[in-house]
Amino acid sequence: MSSECMENFLRITLRVEYFEDKYLSFSAVDQSGIAWELDEALASQCGYTVTYSSWNNIEFRASALSCHSYLEKDTFTVTIQVKASHTPDMKNASIHLKSASCRYGPWSLRELLCETNYMEVSVRRDVPQTVKDLIEEESEDWTLAFPEAKSGEASIWQIVFHQPEEKRALLVSDAWSAGYGLNTTDTRILLRVPYNAAQTQLLKAQGITFSAVRSSTFYKQQWMILMVDTAVACPVDGVDYANKTIIWTVPKYIQALCTGATSFKDVLVEAGVNLHKLSVEEMASRKYVLSNDFDVITMKVPIGAEGGYYKTSVNSGQHGARYCINLFLEHQWEDNKWGLTKHTIIKEIETPFELVELTVTNNSNLSARIMNVTVGMFLLDVELVNLTIEGATVTVPEAVQHGYRTYEIKYANQSKAYVIHVSFDAQSIKKEYLRDDIRTYTLNVTLEFIVHPTSETFSVPIVTLSAIKDAVLPSARGFCDENSLHLHIIHGNVDQNWMPFISGRHLTPGAAQKYNYSLSDNGTHLAISVPFLSSLLDYEEIHTSGVLASLHLTLKDGVTLANKDFSVSCRFSPSELIQCLPNGTVVITAVKLVRLADLDTSLLVLSDRNCKPSLVTEKTATFKFNVNTCGTRRKFNSTSITYENEVIYFRPGNDSPVYKLKFVCLYTIKQTVDVRYETKKNPSSSIKPGFGSLDLSLKLFKDESYSDLYQELEYPVVKYLKETLYFEVELLQPADPRLELNLEDCWATNSKSQDSLPQWPILINGCGNSKDSHRTVFHKVNYSTRVKFPQHLKRFEVTMFTFIEGTTPLQKQLYFHCSVVICSTMAQPSNFLCQRRCNPGKHRLGFSNSKDLSHIADCVTPEDICKNLAFQELLPALQ
Repeated sequence: MSSECMENFLRITLRVEYFEDKYLSFSAVDQSGIAWELDEALASQCGYTVTYSSWNNIEFRASALSCHSYLEKDTFTVTIQVKASHTPDMKNASIHLKSASCRYGPWSLRELLCETNYMEVSVRRDVPQTVKDLIEEESEDWTLAFPEAKSGEASIWQIVFHQPEEKRALLVSDAWSAGYGLNTTDTRILLRVPYNAAQTQLLKAQGITFSAVRSSTFYKQQWMILMVDTAVACPVDGVDYANKTIIWTVPKYIQALCTGATSFKDVLVEAGVNLHKLSVEEMASRKYVLSNDFDVITMKVPIGAEGGYYKTSVNSGQHGARYCINLFLEHQWEDNKWGLTKHTIIKEIETPFELVELTVTNNSNLSARIMNVTVGMFLLDVELVNLTIEGATVTVPEAVQHGYRTYEIKYANQSKAYVIHVSFDAQSIKKEYLRDDIRTYTLNVTLEFIVHPTSETFSVPIVTLSAIKDAVLPSARGFCDENSLHLHIIHGNVDQNWMPFISGRHLTPGAAQKYNYSLSDNGTHLAISVPFLSSLLDYEEIHTSGVLASLHLTLKDGVTLANKDFSVSCRFSPSELIQCLPNGTVVITAVKLVRLADLDTSLLVLSDRNCKPSLVTEKTATFKFNVNTCGTRRKFNSTSITYENEVIYFRPGNDSPVYKLKFVCLYTIKQTVDVRYETKKNPSSSIKPGFGSLDLSLKLFKDESYSDLYQELEYPVVKYLKETLYFEVELLQPADPRLELNLEDCWATNSKSQDSLPQWPILINGCGNSKDSHRTVFHKVNYSTRVKFPQHLKRFEVTMFTFIEGTTPLQKQLYFHCSVVICSTMAQPSNFLCQRRCNPGKHRLGFSNSKDLSHIADCVTPEDICKNLAFQELLPALQ
């Protein structure tokens, strides 16, 4: 803390370097060492002002005649106590004392002070000698007349306030309780009035509004009561702005201060900044203009001039600035009533809000794969506090866990900027394929700032895009076997949003079953297999050398609409299209050729046009007929019989075929086939344990209603720490009400392999992990339109977590695994494998003694999953 004497003021400055980010409490210390804590009311009543000067330095000002100052001859001493704490309850506060003395005077007959939070008038008091002699001779009469004012040698008795509608008298104690400050010295009477006091009036002078109090103060000196005029008035406006200039106008003579005076004479007009008077030369160098006209004093200051400072301001959430300057004006005049009056006005001026545009600069280091974004410029009173990443708001320290590091850069011109560093590979960075080998990386983050000391906040959205030549496009390998065409596509790094299509159909696991193809994806490869006779294939030509079939696959980017095409073509034996059965039945399949796009397979016929296909698809037509029908022609030779026919297509209204597929079946004559057989007595029926498949599912739902599950295209699902995951384990097949599913163990890994390390157990023997701080919660399953057998389902929720390597969280995918036990709902003795103590629902037993093994057999140990079941009634289906 530093102190400075400013005529009849003491100014103490607290440096922001020490008191930054701390809660402060100010107290004035009197001569007895008692500290009086100051609030706004007591400060304005006692002559103290706390304000912020440039760049957040805290300024404490005390009047020479403040309540707790110590006066001795021409010196006044002020002692303050400052408490600083990191918490608003001021616990563990550090205490700082500062005492300083200043010389004051000489005093004018009347001094008026307009501080920012109070008005002050001090008047010299004096008693004429003739009156003194009279009073000393008649002291007894004085005591009798004014018993209420006899105590004290020299003290204020009462104050009378003059208002338009009435006059109101207050004793000293009442005036003090109303917030007025009163003080006396050997030579002066002082009245201090807060701007919000009850007896203040708003008056106009030269169009300028003044806050004024008209009052008379009665005080006792020796055995006499005297009255002085203690009127005071201070301007509350008078500031205009034009052409980037502040114009401050103050009328010279105010009626409330000049009642009874008829002649005036200017003695001195001076002005300055921060209570420092400026010479004419200093004003000229700063381009200040001070004008002393007949009835007003005008001061003009260019906005941004030396002596003021800019501070950050927020308007409707927008970042801006205001220019602030602390001007003061001293006007001294003489009149025929008061003699010399000194009027000092302190005026803190803030210009209107002005929007300040911020610049976002992308200085990303492409080779290091680091996004480097600079945001500025800010003033020093701005602090970055939060970042909003993918809809989640985190503090600056918490943002480091998401890969975001922030740096502050300060410049010599009292400004600063913030730099955001984040890796291109961070999860929150959006990656999109653009073209060729170029990918775009988009940073989308919102920065939240706070302004000190006003605590205003504003946000700056940042969206930057960087293009890098690092795209690895998908590649494919195609091959064929005897029955199918295969495409194995190697994922690149640009197919996050790409979806596979064949012939305009989106390939999904559901469609795979419908259209009889296989589809699998292990994260690095997409494998597709399509059988030779499929509506997904294109048939280029049919020849005795083979049928040329092609599989065309298109990867489509759902965001950028980019396409990537792959294909494989192979020749298949024509014999794949025909079957010549020994009983004379022929099955022939005709395929639609690419060159005949308008061919309708349902209109294909044989030589006898009445013979139509028995099975039709979009690209094939299958005929099944006997060799002695449908216009089949036959030829004989010594060893065989040949049957010929053809599949024909006529366009409507045209008798010339545009498609003709000839086929032949050859049967050997006089072929002898030996058939060996023997009879065996059929044993009586018996029931045996058998083996069948169990269909189980582990699903993730979006909330505890378990009505909306995550679809395949939504994986991997993004979750934040401590979010809830809702799992459902279900026995899909067999749909037997006599079965019940129970959870055994559930655990999480960092890879798809259930045996990989590290692992974290979620359920152990059907119960939550006791070492987990967030316990697993089970949910009861009730019957519904979707749930036919509640005993076939188990539901539970866990809290999202991640593995830690050392002290660093691993930002990898989590895989969840569960083992289950399938048991019979038939009542069983206790103390066996299927009893579940922690799973919700009824307690079930699996199996026990040998006589019940005909229902459920060959169940496995608790460490494994019970995969094999045997049922008497379900035996045929399971086989």
